[in-house]
Amino acid sequence: MTTRITSEQLRGIFPALATPVTADGQIDTQAVRALLDHLQGSGISGTVPLGGTGEYGALSRTERARMVAAVREHQSADLPVLAGVLDPGYHDAIASGQALADAGADALMVLTPYYTTPSQQGIRDYFLRYADASPLPVVIYEIPYRTRISIAPEVLHELSRHENIIGMKACNTDMYHFLKVVKGVDASFAVLSGEDTIFPAQMLCGAQGGIIVTANLLPKTWTRMYALLTSGQTQEALALHQELIGLLDLAFAETNPGPMKSVWDLVGVQAPHLLAPLVDCNPELSARLRQVLTAQLQAEHALA
Repeated sequence: MTTRITSEQLRGIFPALATPVTADGQIDTQAVRALLDHLQGSGISGTVPLGGTGEYGALSRTERARMVAAVREHQSADLPVLAGVLDPGYHDAIASGQALADAGADALMVLTPYYTTPSQQGIRDYFLRYADASPLPVVIYEIPYRTRISIAPEVLHELSRHENIIGMKACNTDMYHFLKVVKGVDASFAVLSGEDTIFPAQMLCGAQGGIIVTANLLPKTWTRMYALLTSGQTQEALALHQELIGLLDLAFAETNPGPMKSVWDLVGVQAPHLLAPLVDCNPELSARLRQVLTAQLQAEHALA
C-alpha cells in the first residue's frame, strides 16, 4: 500500500535511478535489489525511478510498471518512490500515472508536455488538469534542454498552489530563472535541484534537496554534501562538490546513463546493458571513469 506523501518529505537526496535491464531489455530484479542494497543506509530520502536516467522512453509500459514494483518491493517502506511519467500527451501520461500508482509509486514526476511546443497557458492548463485527475501527488519535471521549452516562473508560482502539486525537479540551468521560481512558489511546494553539476548553487538559492544521477554511485557523498549545506558548512560542501567535477565530466561525457552503467559493477550492480537507441559507452571513457570512481569510492568509505 502506498503512503500519500507531502512536500515536507521532499527533502534531501533522491537518486535518479538508472534502470537495470537484462540483455533482452527486461527489468533485472536481482540487479534492482543490488542497487537498492547499495543505496539504503546511506542517508537518501527516497528514489526516482523512470526518469530520463531510467530510460523511460525505451522501456515498454509493462517494464516500467515492473521497475516501480521492484523498487517498491525492495526499498524501505519509509522511503518514498517518485516515479517518472515522461509521456508527451495528456491521455498517455494519465494512463501511465495510474499504472505506476498501481505498481506502488508514492508520487508522480510529470514531465513538461513536449514536441508540440505548447504555450505557457497550455502548460499551465495541462498540469492543472493532470493534478486534478492524478491518483498521486505530482512533482513537476522541468528540463528545457530536453523538451525545448521552459516553464515561466509565474506559471510555476500558480501551479505551486494546487493542493496535489507538491514540488518540482528543476533542471533549468538558468540560475536567474531559478531565483525567480523560488521567490514566488508556495510554502507548501518543494523545489528540488535536478542537476548534479550545479546542486550546491541551487541549494544555496532555495532548493530543498536534489534528484541526483551520480547518487546511484556515490550516495554517501551526496547525502554528506546535503548535510553540510543544510548545516551552514558551505565551504566544506563546495569543496566536496569540487572533488566530484572530474567524475561528473566523465559521467555526462556521453548520453546518460551509458557511462554510469558501464562502471556499475564497482558498486555491486551487474547490469551494464542499455536500451536502444543508446549504445555501449566508449571503452576509453569507461576506463577513465572507472579509475576516477574507484578513488571516489575509497574516499566515500571514509565518510562517517
